[in-house]
Amino acid sequence: MTTQAFNTEITETADALVGPWRQPRQMLQSQTYDAHASIHDDATAQKLGFKGGTIEGPTHFSQFAPLGAKLWGQAWFESGCLSAHYRSVCYEGEEVQAILSKPLPATHQCQIQMVKRDGTEVLRGTASVGELQAATALETRLGELKPLTDPVILRDVKVAQTSRRQTVRMAFDQIMGDLYPFSLRQKLAVITENSPYYSGADNPSSNPWGRAIIPMEMLSVLLQYRSKDHPLPTKGPAVGLFADQEIRLIKGPLFVDEEYEIEREVVALSGSRRTESAWVKSRVFDSAGALVATMLLNMATLKDSYAPYEEEYRRLYGDAAR
Repeated sequence: MTTQAFNTEITETADALVGPWRQPRQMLQSQTYDAHASIHDDATAQKLGFKGGTIEGPTHFSQFAPLGAKLWGQAWFESGCLSAHYRSVCYEGEEVQAILSKPLPATHQCQIQMVKRDGTEVLRGTASVGELQAATALETRLGELKPLTDPVILRDVKVAQTSRRQTVRMAFDQIMGDLYPFSLRQKLAVITENSPYYSGADNPSSNPWGRAIIPMEMLSVLLQYRSKDHPLPTKGPAVGLFADQEIRLIKGPLFVDEEYEIEREVVALSGSRRTESAWVKSRVFDSAGALVATMLLNMATLKDSYAPYEEEYRRLYGDAAR
C-alpha cells in the first residue's frame, strides 16, 4: 500500500486550498557565482538595498506541493506545473502561506498566490497538470514583456543561444556545487513540506514509482547544476536574482540518483528600470531521450550591482539614449 504523500494540514474553503503558515529556511548563505557572493549573502544583499540575504524563490514551491497533490493526486507528481512571478523577497524567520484557488470545472489550471502575515504578496502565478489547455502565468507574461533595447550586462547574449547538453544527477549526499552548497539530504532536513516520496529509497512501497523522487523546489537546483560550465556571455561581476520561474513536469517524476541530460536556450531578453533579464528555458531528457521536464527562468541582473554600468552605457549608447 502506497504511503500518503503529505500530512500537511490544509484548510479548504469554497474557492481555495490554503496551506499552513511556514518559515522557510535560507540555505544559500555560502553561495558563490562568478567568484563573488550572491543576493543570498547578508552583506551583498544589504549593499543592494535589501534587509539581508533573501530566501531563494523556488524554496516556496514546496508549500504548493501538498495543495497540488490534494487537488490532482498522483498526476501532480507526473505532470504538475508551477508558473510564478516573484513579487517580493522573503527573509528567514518570516512566515508565508501558500494559497491555491480551485480551478473551474473541467479545467486543469488555477491561480496560486503566496503571502506574508502582513498581506505582502511574495509570488503569484498558476498551477496546472497535464497538457496545457491555457497559457501559464509566465507564457502570458512573456507576451507582455518590455524588450531589452539597450543592453549593457547582456549585450553579448542573443535570443536562441543554446547550450550543449550536459549530464546531471542528484544523489542524496551530493553537494550541488558553488551555486547550491548543500545536499538533498540536508535540504530534506529543513524543507517546509517533507514527504516519504522524497526519501523512499529504502521502502519501495512508499510511493507509486517505487523509488525516491526529487521535490519540485530541488528540480530548480538540478536544472541549474553545471549551468556555469557553459555560462551565458554576460558582463560581470554582477548580482542576479530569480524574478520569474516555471517548472513543468511532462513525464515525471524525476528520480534521485538518476542520470539526465539538460540543454538550455535563451528564449527572451527583457529590461526594466533596475534590471536586465535573460529568460532561459531548460529542457531535461531521460536516458531514452524523452523530454521529461522543463524550466523557464528569468534571471534578472541588477544594473546597480555592475560597477561600470553607467560608464559602459554612455560609451555604448551616449547620454541621450535614456
